[in-house]
Amino acid sequence: MQEYFHSVRLDTDKCKGCVNCIKRCPTEAIRIRGGKAQIIESRCIDCGECIRRCPNHAKTAFTDNLQDLANYRWNIALPAPALYSQFNYEVSIEQILEALLSLGFDEVFEVALAAEYVSSQIHDYLENNTGNRPYISSACPAVVRLIQVKFPELIDHIIPVDSPAALAGRIAKCQSSARLGIPPEQIGVWFITPCPAKVTAVKQPVDMEISYINGAIGIAEIYGELLKNIGQNANNVKRTATYKGVGWALAGGETKATGRDSTLSAHGIQSVNDILEQVVLGKLNDIEYLECQACAGGCIGGPLMVQNRFVAEKNMKKRLEFIKNQGLNDDKEAQINYDPAEYALVKQKIEPRSILRLDSDIVKAMQKMELIEKTLARLPGLDCGSCGSPSCKALAEDIVQGHASETDCVFKLRERVKALAEEMVDLAQKLPPSLNKENEEGFYDRR
Repeated sequence: MQEYFHSVRLDTDKCKGCVNCIKRCPTEAIRIRGGKAQIIESRCIDCGECIRRCPNHAKTAFTDNLQDLANYRWNIALPAPALYSQFNYEVSIEQILEALLSLGFDEVFEVALAAEYVSSQIHDYLENNTGNRPYISSACPAVVRLIQVKFPELIDHIIPVDSPAALAGRIAKCQSSARLGIPPEQIGVWFITPCPAKVTAVKQPVDMEISYINGAIGIAEIYGELLKNIGQNANNVKRTATYKGVGWALAGGETKATGRDSTLSAHGIQSVNDILEQVVLGKLNDIEYLECQACAGGCIGGPLMVQNRFVAEKNMKKRLEFIKNQGLNDDKEAQINYDPAEYALVKQKIEPRSILRLDSDIVKAMQKMELIEKTLARLPGLDCGSCGSPSCKALAEDIVQGHASETDCVFKLRERVKALAEEMVDLAQKLPPSLNKENEEGFYDRR
């Protein structure tokens, strides 16, 4: 069985067995068993929706930390554009980058700069390819994994272009290694991430053999230290990205940066799920490109952010307006010193993720599928989640797979208890012949 790395973790001590998480998980990856949540690894896409919804904070995200920098000779920070939204626009990007250096990083490479190059690649690809429309963005790893799990027929729609973070990590490591004469394995590259899905993408990428990024540090993990180190001067670093790359932090920023007209932006995991269903049904073939982000509002709404997403959106819009008005060569594309041939990446095909293999024997699998349908027909169809499964269909699957029983459903349990109670009453009224009086016809009353 394939092993999966997951950034999203469960603290069973804090779990109260409520059903908030199972009702919100887009891939039905959570069950409540024995009064505690259980995560089905093959289904989990690390979108972090359960982290948002858990009232007991039993869901957390594993990330790296600043202490891990000690394992490398040279450390490079890759700040996601969403990081800038956590500060008032009057705090310059240069000041934020300078604060990152003060935390122990030796160098900073803006992911927003790589985003501009990716935008250009997307534009060119769409210009020359018309096959699998709508093409779907590869930037959000949670969406890519959602497609693997629930919409495998859409895998060929994922545009074969690197995500900005993956590209930034490759360029930063390779260029620094050549410039400093340090072996790549001694250079630590750290993505400053707004969400757990990107941590998983670093540790276990789905479309490449290796990741050039060594780890991911949550924005919430270092936000306090950044605040302490925000200074008035920023002499050691200069902003390199224009507003086009910085705008990737907001929903719709990617499609704007590509410069294409026939595009659609969907954000929030449930909305993305609905849109992908429309693609499967063939209702969006007139759309050229689909930007999908698992977090509401885009990366600024990530579960590892600190600011309320509406505050972050306000901050980012003000910052983008400020950058545009400031000028500083933002009227032209940012230049990136990058030769694709020089930093060739070994890519691998994205494969669907098998989540419901009923049986290795096709005949037995078909029999189990038929049994699932029959079991589902006996269930109430209310999808209340009280059984510990997110829906009646999921419970039917769990029953057939031997992971649950029909009486886990409170309605079926009530029916069973009622039937047992009636049987007990009936039995209580029945007496053995030796205790019954003979009736008028000479027979014993056995009622």
